[in-house]
Amino acid sequence: MSKNMSYYDVPDGVDIRGRYSDEFAQVLTADALRFVADLQREFRGRIRYAMECRREAKRRYDAGGLPGFDPATKFVREGDWVCAPVPPAVADRTVEITGPVERKMIINALNSGAKVFMADFEDALSPSWENLMKGQVNLRDAVNRTISFHDQARNRVYKLNDNTAKLFVRPRGWHLPEAHILIDGEPATGCLVDFGLYFFHNYANFRATQGGGYGPFFYLPKMEHSREAKIWNCVFERAEKFAGIERGSIRATVLIETLPAVFQMNEILYELRDHSVGLNCGRWDYIFSYVKTFQAHRDRLLPDRVQVGMGQHFMKSYSDLLIRTCHRRGVHAMGGMAAQIPIRDDPAANAAALELVRKDKLREVRAGHDGTWAAHPGLIPTILDVFTSTIPNLPNQIHTAKREDADSITSDDLIRKPTGTRSISALRLNTRVGIQYLAAWLTGTGSVPLYNLMEDAATAEISRVQNWQWIKHGVELDGDGVGVKVTRELFGRVVEEEMERVAREVGKERFERGRFREACRIFARQCVSEELYDFLTLDAYNNIVVMHPRASARL
Repeated sequence: MSKNMSYYDVPDGVDIRGRYSDEFAQVLTADALRFVADLQREFRGRIRYAMECRREAKRRYDAGGLPGFDPATKFVREGDWVCAPVPPAVADRTVEITGPVERKMIINALNSGAKVFMADFEDALSPSWENLMKGQVNLRDAVNRTISFHDQARNRVYKLNDNTAKLFVRPRGWHLPEAHILIDGEPATGCLVDFGLYFFHNYANFRATQGGGYGPFFYLPKMEHSREAKIWNCVFERAEKFAGIERGSIRATVLIETLPAVFQMNEILYELRDHSVGLNCGRWDYIFSYVKTFQAHRDRLLPDRVQVGMGQHFMKSYSDLLIRTCHRRGVHAMGGMAAQIPIRDDPAANAAALELVRKDKLREVRAGHDGTWAAHPGLIPTILDVFTSTIPNLPNQIHTAKREDADSITSDDLIRKPTGTRSISALRLNTRVGIQYLAAWLTGTGSVPLYNLMEDAATAEISRVQNWQWIKHGVELDGDGVGVKVTRELFGRVVEEEMERVAREVGKERFERGRFREACRIFARQCVSEELYDFLTLDAYNNIVVMHPRASARL
């Protein structure tokens, strides 16, 4: 087929429905698509089975069951095995910054002074066709060190420094489809598209320039069971064999961000033991998962979102057990996200926010974490100072912070009921944040600064499921608004009033130009639905899918 024609060249069984672009065509080559299609065909049956197992577990929890440690894998938890040694290139992960795969973001994050940048195809990205494909182009250019960005408004050109953070990539979770790429007539699995295209085009250059002979490096989200880790391990082995590189070259950190996964941490590491570089406390999604897991349990209602911190017994137990598990197996135990962003017009408030960050990170490093996450480059100096002053001359605490005391943590500790109060202010904030985040997501932005915090899909999910839980179970408020029962009618009034407030805050012109009303309909529908939607953005995904039926043609 002529290269001048505006169609993607695709292998047998593959169809592309996203917009054609010459730039995207450099990523969506026939060979790269064949690699992705082969992964899809080999693993789709196992992925379907894993998703059905998730649904079966949900049925058990809804019927009153509780998550717990699996007796069948006790031998894994009690065994003396360890993971493969951590590659020297990523021994120091004291501060990691995260953000979407946008061009300017990638440059600034790699230049930020952080040890690692996690380029995100998941919670911080709205998965439009344009965002996903531009993200692949941007990462290719970053690995090749040819990436630049001309900010015309500031007349400034951004380029990479000589020394940059190590690059990790987070693909989407197993549950998310890629509607713009059909393989044998069905939507591709989103994470296999993200992983496959990035690996195919970048593994050789990455290993030479960033990995010290290892890599590429990944973060793996949203797992609930070790069977899902086993699929990833097989994907990695399949990719290594394809590329002709040593087994164990690819390395990944798993986010422990679902409640069922905390009972599977040893098993997850065991399945990935040749490819693992640790676990991460994905604490915002973990809070979301607590509500989701116990959605039918009226005795486990969450207090106000701001009260569910690491001081809650179930949250501290989760962090302590993760550190113990990782260090026992010889890999990194990564801390959670500092979501604060600089408050430039209020020095006193900014200093107070930085002090909160400092205290939180001091807690993490003293607990034994080897590193942590920051949402904004402005937090990095504070966090680096905390870690380097506490563990001087050491890249990590893997071999020093054993946390054997955490061996006594039980299932009851990990699901302890949270304490605190529930208020009308929290219901209002949840509503205001959820609608504004979703409005931004629908217009292509997946990471949004709101009220001095960086919000992504994980924090928006907490807002949504907390509203749903309180409405579903008719919570009687005991914070401000004490004695008021949360009903659909009350929520309806809150939505109306908060939409008026949002319109005032963002300005009438921006409000009318944006997708706030559409976001409000989606968010409110999910909050009052009889059954809890699995994911906010999965329901909204069809609202950002734009099909181009004649974007590809057979070779």
